[in-house]
Amino acid sequence: MSKHPKPSGVTALQYAALPLQERDGETCVLLVTSRETHRWVLPKGWGEKGLTGAQVAAKEAFEESGIRGVIDDVPVGTYRYTKRLRKESTVECEVEVYVLTVDQLVANWPERAQRRREWFTLAQAALVIDDGELVPLLLKLAAPD
Repeated sequence: MSKHPKPSGVTALQYAALPLQERDGETCVLLVTSRETHRWVLPKGWGEKGLTGAQVAAKEAFEESGIRGVIDDVPVGTYRYTKRLRKESTVECEVEVYVLTVDQLVANWPERAQRRREWFTLAQAALVIDDGELVPLLLKLAAPD
């Protein structure tokens, strides 16, 4: 697994955490802003040698949003998006999404000066998130059984 995107025309794989916590009787998700465009996104990153997708997702969740918790080993779903790279180039990404049940929110985390974090209900998150293919996954999780 590489930290660098694939050449043009090839889909790159990323791993995202879906940080969930019960707040006031409702399931909420913690979103972070992207560094460059300040859009609301899930914490995610490129694969790393020696780490599973779930481990990468948990690591990125801590680095990008200062959370720790229990991460599922099996992804809850996937979505695709176009990642903007430097020099106006892009890469198509497929993202495996792993539920992370949050049990700790720290005040001091690696990317705290570069990002904001905020809790949203799943329905609210579906309205503010910019990755269109992620919206159906959020709405599916928000729907009562």
